[in-house]
Amino acid sequence: MADEAQNEVDDGVSGVAQLYLGNILYALELAALGLDDQQKPADAAFYRGIARKLAEARGRDTGRRA
Repeated sequence: MADEAQNEVDDGVSGVAQLYLGNILYALELAALGLDDQQKPADAAFYRGIARKLAEARGRDTGRRA
């Protein structure tokens, strides 16, 4: 089933990012949590900001297809 999903997605950066967006968002949050533990709230906020922008962009893309 994963092979079918990969065949449907563009092999470019945007296609790969779209396919693995959940994993990317999870990794960004793990990075932010680690930075919080290191008392680097500004750095953690930076990574959460990236995650927020990616999630919002995905929401806009999904809204256009509906």
